[in-house]
Amino acid sequence: MEFSVLMSLYAKERPEYLRESLDSVFHQTVPPTEVVMVEDGPLTDELYGVLDETEKAHPELKRVRLEKNGGLGAALNEGLKHCSHELVARMDTDDIAVADRFEKQTKVFEHYPQVEVVSAWIQEFDSETGEDTSIRKLPEYNYEIFRYGQSRCPVNHPVVMFRKKSVEFAGGYLPFPLFEDYYLWVRLLLNGVKFYNIQECLLRFRTSPEMYKRRGGLKHALTEVKFLRHIRKLGFISINRFVASVAVRFTTRVSPNFLREWIYRKLLR
Repeated sequence: MEFSVLMSLYAKERPEYLRESLDSVFHQTVPPTEVVMVEDGPLTDELYGVLDETEKAHPELKRVRLEKNGGLGAALNEGLKHCSHELVARMDTDDIAVADRFEKQTKVFEHYPQVEVVSAWIQEFDSETGEDTSIRKLPEYNYEIFRYGQSRCPVNHPVVMFRKKSVEFAGGYLPFPLFEDYYLWVRLLLNGVKFYNIQECLLRFRTSPEMYKRRGGLKHALTEVKFLRHIRKLGFISINRFVASVAVRFTTRVSPNFLREWIYRKLLR
């Protein structure tokens, strides 16, 4: 089964993480037909060096260059246009795919043609020590995923594979800072798209105190309230769910970083 891998890279990524990520993509039990790498604005010489080296070894790497950094959502929308195949797998440039990730995901599409989005659990690990920290588990079946999505993001975006036509029909990654992927899953679920989450970890996901810090602050909290208000207007959540989510999420976002990190690792996993 042919499929594309869609990645986006910007200047602040670390070259060693990029190399490790690309190695995990190309050394799969079922390798990708093509890898579309969106260069989201000018990169460093070190990052260009990794891409040049990989391109020589793997001609299936397709590079899409953007003059200015436009953010992840815009980069993925542009990259999606260059994906040649109906199945598209997402991959971040600092994560590590498990060796049989693509094999297990494509098998779901082969056996269940009605399914259009397939994700999985992810193993989070400390980027400095390499130690495993927590697992982000998700419900398996579509009806569970829909219900779960009314409280939290129902898909692990870095390990998702989807049918390109379904995402394009929903408008792709529409502008909603910090929540472009969650917003996409909400629209797909409302469109009746069938989801499935594989019940095992197929990706190693880097974490750090800085990551949890980025998930906090008043600005993030207010953006999240705006997002929740919007999906309530779409009819995805009730007024009661909206109020409960605002209370929990706002408190989490404005909490001290050490407390927010503990909540994510111990209570939300």
